[in-house]
Amino acid sequence: MTCRTRFAPSPSGDLHVGGARTALFCWALARKHDGAFLLRIEDTDQKRSSDAASLGFLRDLRWLGIGWDEGPEDDGFGGGDHGPYFQSQRLSVYQEHLQRLIDAGMAYPAFETGEELTAARNLARAEKRPYRYDRAALQLDPADVQQRLDRGDDHVIRFRVPDDSEVIIQDEVLGEVRIAPGEVDDFVIRKADGFPTYHFAVVVDDASMGVSHVVRGQEHLANTPRHVLLQQALGFDRPVYAHLPLIQNPDGSKMSKRDKDKALRKEIKDRGLTSAKSVDPESWEAWLGDKTRQLPHECAERLAEELGIDLPEVSVDDFRRAGYLPEVLINYLALLGWSAGDDLEKFDGAFLCENFTLDRIGKSNARFDRQKLLAFNLDAIQDMTPEVFLERFRAHCEAEHPEFIDQTTPEQFALIAESNRERAKTLDDPARSCRFFVMDDEDITWPVTKGTRKALAKGEPSGFSRLQDLSGVLSGIESFTASSIEAALQAWADEHAEGNFGAAGMPLRVAVTGGTTSPPLPDTLAILGKASVLRRIERCVASAPDFAS
Repeated sequence: MTCRTRFAPSPSGDLHVGGARTALFCWALARKHDGAFLLRIEDTDQKRSSDAASLGFLRDLRWLGIGWDEGPEDDGFGGGDHGPYFQSQRLSVYQEHLQRLIDAGMAYPAFETGEELTAARNLARAEKRPYRYDRAALQLDPADVQQRLDRGDDHVIRFRVPDDSEVIIQDEVLGEVRIAPGEVDDFVIRKADGFPTYHFAVVVDDASMGVSHVVRGQEHLANTPRHVLLQQALGFDRPVYAHLPLIQNPDGSKMSKRDKDKALRKEIKDRGLTSAKSVDPESWEAWLGDKTRQLPHECAERLAEELGIDLPEVSVDDFRRAGYLPEVLINYLALLGWSAGDDLEKFDGAFLCENFTLDRIGKSNARFDRQKLLAFNLDAIQDMTPEVFLERFRAHCEAEHPEFIDQTTPEQFALIAESNRERAKTLDDPARSCRFFVMDDEDITWPVTKGTRKALAKGEPSGFSRLQDLSGVLSGIESFTASSIEAALQAWADEHAEGNFGAAGMPLRVAVTGGTTSPPLPDTLAILGKASVLRRIERCVASAPDFAS
């Protein structure tokens, strides 16, 4: 049997790391057995699907280095003989198999409204019994059914579950799973809008595309009995199933796309805020008044920036924008449920493809440890040569921080990269901590904090007083290089501060950056250039009255 795996995301948002791990394992399994890895876009939910999300999935998989053999054509990937690979373009295929079930008496139209079904569920809940569809549609007069169909009344198509429908699944991860007769009621396989449900479309597509192994998260285990029943009814071969352990947060909660929203709401509640500059009042009230509502992505990012908090990364796009390396994320995702053996934790995609087997996947849920991932990323960056780090940092800035490319010379950019290389944990760290390099001198401000007050206003003489002396020292340096700056400042410290370089360094760092942290000070001053440094010192000294209170 040729190994054919598939990754079939629904394009309703960014690619979650759980989905990325599923794609990774499907890809590795296919590569291990010289098979084929398929990408299929399950966009039958027209209200939630978007073209932007579909394109985002392709971009994210490419970035991770997960290439697909069949699927949407993009950048040399995809194509194949089993398309179309968008479910919305396969309606005629579904209709053919749907009609087979109807003709065989295995499926039937049902006309209940959403309100009627909700009332039935509420009644079952009130009576403390599980809800099951009562097959009321099967009691209708056939002539009446036909008349309603001819009239175009809204209806769904339900699959008629056999009464003796015990399902036994031999799962490659979980072992034997049994579902007793009666646990599955007649479920919808075609919606009122004419589109198939997930259950029906996935079964038809897996069969028509020759999928041999279905590898997916354990949240789909409850769907599998329905899929097996449909496969039996349609005469399809059953693929091999492997349901992966869930990915959880360190506290054991589900790692969800809603984690960002939860973080924002908690911060708002803890601070007792009633408004925010980054969210218009109408959107603010609507969001806080509905716990199921989430702010649009860009709005949430602006609010987080205003609050000064980092939102938890949950999608591949989050980790890319945060400056994680794709090879590190691939490595770490593989460890969430799969064991390489011999306590091995560091490996690349080629090793994974060569050694991947389903029997090394554990049953226990995996905890996503962001600190461990960050440590992996730090190790990978520190293993880079200066040339490689410069190249990777430049590519990251081109995508996420173009101002670092546009507003620096190649020489300045190289200095920024090198001055941050040994302390950067992600490719985004230098850009986040060094925004002062690409800010106009007039935009630098000096917030009054414990750190800035200590550097500028405390002591005798104060930092403000020393800055006036240091401005003269720096203006007299002809070749404004890091080495000449360091020598001049050390000479000043030897003469005026008993050799304490910090007496010069602390006020200068705050003056030119607006904060208390930066790359080594001589490097920072050299990158900014003499004219910019002197202007910033002058403006900083002028801010002294702000620190008087």
